[in-house]
Amino acid sequence: QVQLVESGGGLVQAGGSLRLSCVASGRTFTDYVSYYGVGWFRQAPGKEREFVASIRWSGGSTSYADSVQGRFTISRDYLENTVYLQMNSLKPEDTAVYYCAATWGMIPTNGAVGYWGQGTQVTVTS
Repeated sequence: QVQLVESGGGLVQAGGSLRLSCVASGRTFTDYVSYYGVGWFRQAPGKEREFVASIRWSGGSTSYADSVQGRFTISRDYLENTVYLQMNSLKPEDTAVYYCAATWGMIPTNGAVGYWGQGTQVTVTS
């Protein structure tokens, strides 16, 4: 099993920044961490969950949705088994519940992943 715990959400004005954290744990993850991809999805009220960003644990290759490219940065900390999402120049349309996800291999943008966190709310006011 893999457990994912997100933190760092909150309320921010447009143009501001937030950093989300996702701590991964569980024997399945720690023993095979180099094979995993970790990423972030978000779901706004009344909308479907959408891909935001992902990173391969081994090698660190990243992928971003067009809507956040250049504003968001995903990174990982090997020692802490933590993935971060630095969100800058936030817009009201970034308001959503943000979910951390992990899966074997690269994170698919369709959300067909093995593990999800509980989500953290991000609200951007205009």
